[in-house]
Amino acid sequence: MARTALVVGASGIAGSAVATLLLEHGWTVHGLARRPDQTGAILPVVADLQDAAATAAALSNVHPDAVFITTWARQDSEAENIRVNSAMVRHLLDGLPAATGPRHVALVTGLKHYLGPFESYGQGTLPHTPFREEQGRLDVPNFYYAQEDALFAAAERDGLTWSVHRPHTVIGLAVGNAMNMGTTLAVYATLCRETGRPFQFPGSAAQWHGLTDMTDARQLARHMLWAAETSAAHNDAFNVVNGDVFRWQWMWGRIASWFGLEAVPFDGTVRPLEEQMADDAALWERIATREGLTEPDLWRLASPWHTDADLGRPVEVVTDMSKSRRLGFKAYQPTDDAFLDLFARLRRDRLIP
Repeated sequence: MARTALVVGASGIAGSAVATLLLEHGWTVHGLARRPDQTGAILPVVADLQDAAATAAALSNVHPDAVFITTWARQDSEAENIRVNSAMVRHLLDGLPAATGPRHVALVTGLKHYLGPFESYGQGTLPHTPFREEQGRLDVPNFYYAQEDALFAAAERDGLTWSVHRPHTVIGLAVGNAMNMGTTLAVYATLCRETGRPFQFPGSAAQWHGLTDMTDARQLARHMLWAAETSAAHNDAFNVVNGDVFRWQWMWGRIASWFGLEAVPFDGTVRPLEEQMADDAALWERIATREGLTEPDLWRLASPWHTDADLGRPVEVVTDMSKSRRLGFKAYQPTDDAFLDLFARLRRDRLIP
């Protein structure tokens, strides 16, 4: 049976992976973005979700069996994050034509559900690790909660089924993405190799020594498609990670080796990438010109602020996936392979030399 999907944020790390997987499974895919790719098999939908009327007009002829929401808009405060991002979900779901059959909506949020928003990230009383879905919400304002509430209200009104997906830091390919650790580390390693700077871990002792996990965008895509197609997974929220755990003191060496660098042992000093890379835009442009790279703008590739937030956490972050496993989701992705696969794709696409 032919199925149709709407992927919201189709040009981002998670959205592009979801769209690719759906196409491989024979879906017709509409990709919504403010500046969607106009080439390839994805049918572009141009819309700004902050504009309710324009969103409804753009969606007037889109009749999806499933909707995958993988985008958000970063604002200057959590109050603004809540206002803007909940409105985007409402405008999207209000703007869709009425469903003629079953319709599922999958929403990507993340581990800030357990760690708190950027303004109070990793602070206060946090649930014990590994994070489990039944641990619920923190008693702080959080735009993830507001997005969920907008989804729940639309589901009750329109008879939708839904799923919420909470990945850890996502590893995947996208340009111009606000949260992009994999490409940020690739750019940082390239700069270190170019200048002879030491390849030093920028984060905290807790992250260097403690256990952690991550989420490959392809793993997230598989999880979202599984939930859309599995009735037992409807109307529930799930964590989603690769399935392995690691320590950064090991992973840092794996990344260094791929770039032909020596991993400098962590000495206990936090060295934020935002400070280390602050003056590197002109250098990156010179590298891009010399090597024939496709993106000379450093800040469309790297998001040091977000990588610093993740690698600078003062607490261990490990995620439980038992709920999904019990319902039959068995996919597994080694995290070191996720990084190395990404680096190879970045080189193939001439984003790094």
